[in-house]
Amino acid sequence: MRKIVTSVLAGVGLALACGTSVHAQEKSLTIFWAEWDPANYLQELGNEYEKETGVKITVETTPWADFQTKAFTEFNAHGDAYDLVVGDSQWLGAGSTGGHYVDLTDFFNKHKLNDVMAPATVKYYAEYPGNSGKYWAIPLEGDAVGWSYRKDWFEDPKEKEAFKAKYGYDLDVPKDFKALRDIAEFFYRPDQKKYGIAIYTDNSYDAMAMGFENALFSYGGELGDYSTYQVDGHINSDKAVAALDAYKELYKFTPPGWAKSFFVEDNQAITENLAAMSMNYFAFFPSLINESSNPNAKNTGFFANPPGPNGDQFAALGGQGISIVSYSQKQDEAMKFLEWFIKDETQKKWAALGGYTCSAAVLKSPEFQSATPYNKAFYETMFKVKDFWAVPEYAELLQQLNQRIYPYMIGGQGTAKETLDALAADWNATFKKYGRVK
Repeated sequence: MRKIVTSVLAGVGLALACGTSVHAQEKSLTIFWAEWDPANYLQELGNEYEKETGVKITVETTPWADFQTKAFTEFNAHGDAYDLVVGDSQWLGAGSTGGHYVDLTDFFNKHKLNDVMAPATVKYYAEYPGNSGKYWAIPLEGDAVGWSYRKDWFEDPKEKEAFKAKYGYDLDVPKDFKALRDIAEFFYRPDQKKYGIAIYTDNSYDAMAMGFENALFSYGGELGDYSTYQVDGHINSDKAVAALDAYKELYKFTPPGWAKSFFVEDNQAITENLAAMSMNYFAFFPSLINESSNPNAKNTGFFANPPGPNGDQFAALGGQGISIVSYSQKQDEAMKFLEWFIKDETQKKWAALGGYTCSAAVLKSPEFQSATPYNKAFYETMFKVKDFWAVPEYAELLQQLNQRIYPYMIGGQGTAKETLDALAADWNATFKKYGRVK
């Protein structure tokens, strides 16, 4: 016993000699997220928290390609390497039903976060099942798909004159999907190494789904009925078919080699003078207003996803909520961090650092909307977003979408109707397998 006591005291002495204490060593939290700029902003915010509380925040990151795999490997092992995770919205189903996330319903209601956060972020980042009033995450990084464009190309008097002569209306930020298509066609000039548009086409994860959803939702289509899991007559409806045809039409006006493109390539379309317009998540727009990363920064503008033929206007939701990992040994400390994070002053700091706040009050403020060239478009978009299936089997549904849509979009195999009929059959079989439909 004496040896044990001596060892413990020696350990305490060593900790004190190093300028720390056993108590201080325990005051730390690890947050797991993907490797991208918002994670760096969160680390900066965490450093502020440490200054205020003495609790060290470490934001551990990994590349997007293995983010999901690494997170769920740790979850399934019931490991406590992470105290909180900034998980994709689609993880809500698996995270909650798998027992990986702490139930935050009481926390949510106590702080009236339904009133504090933008409604779409509550619906898609926090609640599962839909309309259940059960919450598993706090909206952290709002995001959605928007557009950047070359203002100098659009404002060139000769281009404006030629466009109006050809299409009969003024060249401007597209007012609908028809104008988006016309402008893409107008600037498509392969002989000049100049192209009309850059869109998402990669089928490795969710790029193709997010790109197609921008057309689908704005054409009045839906992935399915989220309450009944019925997909026939939804994902293969006439509106959905028209949307897929419209998205494939845009692919005709992309730069060469655009068959596996995602956020890196779509920003390069602007920085490397390739395309007049480019689709991307708002989270990747900060680099486009930085002259060190975009030589065309002064000539780059931004707009929200345009309406479809019937006036419907929606965009594919990105972004994530932050959840407490149920295997963490520091859940009380994690809860204190969340209480600090949701404060108005913290949300303003988060926005100032470059994070996309989900606070409705901050989003609506003139200060936020005028802070960057794209914040107003972001504000408009975040109240008009829809998301992919958030059920535990979402990865299977996503893979099936990629396997059906990619050959049609890129390879021209079959028709839009045949493609979506086949996808509806795949999804129906998957939902039957999991007992969601009979």
